Amino acid sequence: MTQTERRKYLIAALLKEQSQYSEIEIPTSEQEQKLLLRSLFNIRMPLPASDEFLAVQDAYLQEELRQKGITGIADLKPLQPAIYLWRGDITTLKCDAIVNAANSQMLGCFCPNHGCIDNAIHTFAGVQLRLACAKLMQEQGCKEQAGRAKITPAYNLPCRYILHTVGPVIRSRLTKRDCDLLASCYHSCLALAEQNSLQSIAFCCISTGEFHFPNDKAAEIALQAVKEYKEQTHSKIEVIFNVFKELDHNIYRNLLRAD
Repeated sequence: MTQTERRKYLIAALLKEQSQYSEIEIPTSEQEQKLLLRSLFNIRMPLPASDEFLAVQDAYLQEELRQKGITGIADLKPLQPAIYLWRGDITTLKCDAIVNAANSQMLGCFCPNHGCIDNAIHTFAGVQLRLACAKLMQEQGCKEQAGRAKITPAYNLPCRYILHTVGPVIRSRLTKRDCDLLASCYHSCLALAEQNSLQSIAFCCISTGEFHFPNDKAAEIALQAVKEYKEQTHSKIEVIFNVFKELDHNIYRNLLRAD
């Protein structure tokens, strides 16, 4: 199958799953098809999929990844020993684990084509990820508390694992508890990574997007939390601070150079 044939197959299969969308016609343009496919991935509930569907989906996502290009940790230069800063798409980063800024449901973002990292990670990992997260949450029996971390395979992403953590939501003024919870996200992810013998981890800017944590303060907490963990545990784990916005890149670069 060509990439276009795979995309049309996936769209048709996902439309067929949900009768309320069965009359939607597949657009002719590639970009509109991609937007529709991502929307359908986003709204799909955590349900098993057929082997045929998964084979086509995996082939499609792997080719999309190949076209975007993969960045490996070996391609990066550390700004400090075992500390890296990289601006780019975290779904194209090859390391042992990337961190997903999840919500308390831990099922990914259900908002079609939303710009959050949770949406991107679930979209390009494939439908297997939502199902895996749903099983974890079913076993837990309650929503995920802020400051903790869980691990899943990465499926179609170039990293090996995804660490999911829920950061604090800032609704008014920033409190000490908010700062402590954010620091706990970093400590929990690092500890879980090492429990699973992982040697590298890439952190996104946890809580700074939809959860409204101030970017500069979040970066300070992130760096301090990683530094404390490494000092306390004598860990050799390599840490990548992944940013997407120029604002965050400048903040982290200045902090790392001043440290």
